[in-house]
Amino acid sequence: MDTITHGIVGGLIGKGYFTERNGSVATFAAIAGAMFPDSDVVEELFSRDPLAIVRYHRGITHSFVALPFFAAILAWLTRAGLALLQKRFSRFRDVQSPSWGILSIIYAIALASHIILDGMTSFGTRMWDPMSQERVAWDLLFIIDFSFTAVALLPQVTAWIYADRCKGLSRAVSMWFLFTACSFVVWKIAAAVGFPFRLRIAFIASLIILVLFFLPGIRDAGFRVRQSRWNQAGVCVMAMYLLACGIAHHAALGRVEQFAAARNVPAVRIAALPLPPSLLDWGGEIRSDDGVYQARFDLRDPEAPTFFFIADSRLNIYVARAMQRPEVQLYWNFARFPVIRTADENGLHYVDFNENRFITRRSHGPAPFSYRIVFDGAGNAIEEGWQADGMDVRRMIKLLPGHAENGP
Repeated sequence: MDTITHGIVGGLIGKGYFTERNGSVATFAAIAGAMFPDSDVVEELFSRDPLAIVRYHRGITHSFVALPFFAAILAWLTRAGLALLQKRFSRFRDVQSPSWGILSIIYAIALASHIILDGMTSFGTRMWDPMSQERVAWDLLFIIDFSFTAVALLPQVTAWIYADRCKGLSRAVSMWFLFTACSFVVWKIAAAVGFPFRLRIAFIASLIILVLFFLPGIRDAGFRVRQSRWNQAGVCVMAMYLLACGIAHHAALGRVEQFAAARNVPAVRIAALPLPPSLLDWGGEIRSDDGVYQARFDLRDPEAPTFFFIADSRLNIYVARAMQRPEVQLYWNFARFPVIRTADENGLHYVDFNENRFITRRSHGPAPFSYRIVFDGAGNAIEEGWQADGMDVRRMIKLLPGHAENGP
């Protein structure tokens, strides 16, 4: 899940259960704690390891094992930082900080929310690192789920609108225009990256936001609701959304398993993966001994999903040498539905490992998280790294290895 959404969820939890009693520092702690685990990308940014995103991301900072230590340290740093600000700047002298114990609890809950939500995505997270390197992936949420983000953000905006009678109407109008514009931006983005949805969905979203922002203003009812109550209601709605995702996942997985049973597919791994734009859109994935069966379907469609088979290329000496490389072994442990493809061109031999976990409707370019090894005619690996993914979201430069290898 994206870091911004994690921060929004942290803010919702903090404002719902801690801010009213413990002040603005509690809100800061909840937001910072919910975003902190993604600080591991710093190591990825400075590393020349082509597999840094696999090796470092969603590791120790995303672990329940390390959570108590991070919570305690962050709580101490927050109190120390506030004390330093109060010494240097007079405007911070009236800011009260919760006790170290309360701050530790807030940070612990915020960190746990990040770990659990990342575990709900198909990317997965190593939530028991360093005791286990297994990636937990419950496949309930897409990595960037705008619907879930809206569920976590809208209650906070509504609480802000109805916190001031004098500014309530102007805030409602401005926020409705802003969120309506965002819904149409999301519509454009979704179409651009291969997950289009009908334009009328954007209009329906705008109407729902209109009702949420303006209906509580009738007879000033919304101004009589405490801000914490708005956010607590948001937490409940968020939990209901996740429950609905779980029910949808169960139904989608059932369809994939029915196909595997009907065709007697020797499934090495099987999954139903969430796809945007809604919790009704799913991808079916089955890894067999010699390739991957793949489908994309809508739960509203009563027809059985249509699966396509993507076969592995025939094994050769270059595939065997690629599989011996530590980088490829690490990649193989990360990938869930990889397909091995080989090609020869201009005296070079290519071995591609194409991950099929993230399905799009775009036909050009490799799938996201596709890894390539290039061999020369003597069987030496001369280049390796990520291919620029088909969604044009992240481009990782292929790196030349730092040492030569002996031929086969």
